[in-house]
Amino acid sequence: MNPNDIAKMIEQAIEGARAEVSTDGQGHYEAFVVSELFAGKRSVQRHRMVYGALGSYVGNEIHALAVRTFTPEEWESRAS
Repeated sequence: MNPNDIAKMIEQAIEGARAEVSTDGQGHYEAFVVSELFAGKRSVQRHRMVYGALGSYVGNEIHALAVRTFTPEEWESRAS
């Protein structure tokens, strides 16, 4: 599955999200997702939002997905 398609699915399902997805070409993906909607949510809740955006693709076309989620503030402080 194309990483850009996965990023678009995440961005469409999570309002205001920005997603970057990469792959090793073997069905393993890594997604960085930034969204205001993650504010006040625990890691598990954030990951459920991302997995929910991808539905049945996870475990099928997407064999494995590593998810890293950030609020915009967390993302900015990470870059400093």
